[in-house]
Amino acid sequence: MSDNNKNYRTERDSMGELQVPAEALWGAQTQRALNNFPISGIPMPRSFLRALGLVKSCCAEANRDLGLLDAARAEAIAEASWAIARGEHDTQFPVDVFQTGSGTSTNMNANEVIAALCAASGQNVHPNDHVNMSQSSNDVIPTTVQVAASLEIHENLVPGLAHLEAAIVRRAHELDGIVKTGRTHLMDAMPITFGQELRAWAAQTCKAIERIKDSLRRVQSLPIGGTAVGTGINAPGEFGPKVCAHLSASTGLEYRSSDNYFMGLASQDVMVEISGQLKAAATAMMKIANDLRWMNSGPLAGLGEIELPPLQPGSSIMPGKVNPVIPEAVTMVCVQVIGNDAAVSAAGQASSFQLSVMWPVVALNVLQSVELLSNAARVLADKAISGFKVREDNVSAAVSRNPILVTALNPVIGYEKGAAIAKRAYAEGRAVIDVALEMTDLGKDELKRLLDPGALTRGGIQG
Repeated sequence: MSDNNKNYRTERDSMGELQVPAEALWGAQTQRALNNFPISGIPMPRSFLRALGLVKSCCAEANRDLGLLDAARAEAIAEASWAIARGEHDTQFPVDVFQTGSGTSTNMNANEVIAALCAASGQNVHPNDHVNMSQSSNDVIPTTVQVAASLEIHENLVPGLAHLEAAIVRRAHELDGIVKTGRTHLMDAMPITFGQELRAWAAQTCKAIERIKDSLRRVQSLPIGGTAVGTGINAPGEFGPKVCAHLSASTGLEYRSSDNYFMGLASQDVMVEISGQLKAAATAMMKIANDLRWMNSGPLAGLGEIELPPLQPGSSIMPGKVNPVIPEAVTMVCVQVIGNDAAVSAAGQASSFQLSVMWPVVALNVLQSVELLSNAARVLADKAISGFKVREDNVSAAVSRNPILVTALNPVIGYEKGAAIAKRAYAEGRAVIDVALEMTDLGKDELKRLLDPGALTRGGIQG
């Protein structure tokens, strides 16, 4: 035997024999997938493998509870599965994301690795007969995707968005007393306070969390137990609920068995829904980041309302230039999440008859979106919102020159007279109060009262 051949061993499956790297824990079916799908070099995400280990462990425990699997084998499978969940064998999961759409290759990758780990512990375990007992790739993979998404959202995304909301609310309290020019269509509008502006951001973030949590109730309804086509062939009727009970006990989240296995296997509606909620959160975050960019613009030729924390030089050629790098990074995250949602939506449309056949790419995109948003929310909170300074001189000067303040006079002098005052104030570059003194019968004290920017942020003319 040549040295080259010593690096391999022969494995057999239902299609025949083939060579597998000698040190690999996987078997023939995984090797076939490696040979068939040299596409991206992107393996399934760590968060997916964690969930897959949890699902396999809970399936073994359910089979033991139902008297289908002896205690020794069940314990060996569960221990090996937990090792996978902990990330101890990630290198043994090299199958490309772009593979068979049911994820069968990754399911068999797990079955073979778990069987090999069991063999190393002295237990004779078969990948299909024991590890995959009462299961099919067709229910294991969607269940794993949903478990992975729900865990990552609960543990990372919701806390990240809550951290962002808290940072915004804290700054809103600090800046409540500072009046600025409001803007609609990017044009000067009636005044508001910084606190009011930031509380709109906080409300957007809060609603994003609420929508995500509402969708999670459906994500945590799992199709495990449907096996091949939704009928539950080769699985006891109690299997799915028992797996969900074990998953709930293991994670602290509330999982329940789907009320329609056929839908759970044949559609990706629940993942399309949660991806849409991630897109909505990204849209809100992008709005916040873009507002920060506009407010920070300048510092001389832009709005110049705030100064973001200076984090790094902004140009390789222009000395002293500092750019809004955090909002820019966040907007790129948001664009990626929006693109990921488009891929998930297309994948959901590709479902045919009794099976959706794009589960791996759905896992890749949803889990990436969760990770990106989780990290971006904290970065935006800590490195932009928490540290920006208001340029109060610029802000107050802009408010005092704003002819749109004449809107407050509409109930007293009428819209047409107000428009004439505003146009003249714009044309002559004068304060609206000075023009109004000339064009109305109102006295200076009355005009000061009616045009007080602070009072106008509280709903208009104060009686």
